[in-house]
Amino acid sequence: MSVRAFVISEPGRFHFEERESPQLPEGHALLRVRSVGLCGTDLSSFRGSNPLVSYPRVPGHEIAATVVELNGPAPEGITPGANVAVSPYKNCGKCSSCLRGRPNACQFNETLGVQRDGAMTELIAVPYSRLIFAGGMPLRSLGVVEPLTVGFHAVSRGRVTASDTVAIFGCGGVGLGAVAGAAFRGARVIGVDVEHAKLELARKAGAAHTIHSGEEVLHERLAELTAGQGPDVIIEAIGMPATFRAAVEEVAWTGRVVYIGYAKEPVSYETRWFVQKELDIIGSRNAQPEDFAATVEMLRQGRFPVEEAISHVFPFEQAGEAFASWSAKPGGFRKILVEVNA
Repeated sequence: MSVRAFVISEPGRFHFEERESPQLPEGHALLRVRSVGLCGTDLSSFRGSNPLVSYPRVPGHEIAATVVELNGPAPEGITPGANVAVSPYKNCGKCSSCLRGRPNACQFNETLGVQRDGAMTELIAVPYSRLIFAGGMPLRSLGVVEPLTVGFHAVSRGRVTASDTVAIFGCGGVGLGAVAGAAFRGARVIGVDVEHAKLELARKAGAAHTIHSGEEVLHERLAELTAGQGPDVIIEAIGMPATFRAAVEEVAWTGRVVYIGYAKEPVSYETRWFVQKELDIIGSRNAQPEDFAATVEMLRQGRFPVEEAISHVFPFEQAGEAFASWSAKPGGFRKILVEVNA
């Protein structure tokens, strides 16, 4: 038996190919991939600007799937016919991060669709430990679980509480997860972006206030909204030198700054703010199981605008067109879903 797979053969080039159906080791589930969400990492892979990717590569790490077959006793709820999301990370178990119980930051992490072939194929085999069961949750919601967890993890890293005011720099897919995660903890959330559509989504995801930093003076608006103190926590989800610096400059004294984005070039700081403000400056990578659990619960409660967040849905046959169109006009897309097995 063979399956079709979508392959990025080299930057900007793609094709479909027939591959052998995946083997099913003990402790694994065979999944029929229902949909794959695309994020900025996938676009970078398509363009050839992702240094972690080698070619050819099957992309896809934001997964909604249906269990087809099991090999060995499975956790409760994991039965043939069950719909699941997938944690796409693979850790080594031996590096210092893994030994500290933080496998999300594994030194030798391999993510589906990045360092190893991903889910843009009809069937995949996944260890039981990576399956996220959310009984009865719609497939569309399952498809946004993984990208939202990255923002939820940043909120966890920032130790956000209901007494905090949290500013999120960047309200794209990951930033929206941080908005939703901070609001889910009861924090007062300020969404910051340069696109009105993204700010509208941020409000629907739980932002109490929004700032269009292309039309408003960021410092003045943040001061106005925080009685001159600055936000208790700033989460940077853009990855630009200017926003890296602004996070340190605008956060409250003794505040916390969490970085999710990667800046594309070195960042120069006025380092006195680190010391004088006695800041906690924190990195955030991927997600932990508890972040997946919190994201699922938030989605169960209907506290995220799933349908509004998805701007385009493509059938599997048009996966290449989805990448090409997005690459040509990135500002015209929000979340893209490719329906592999509708």
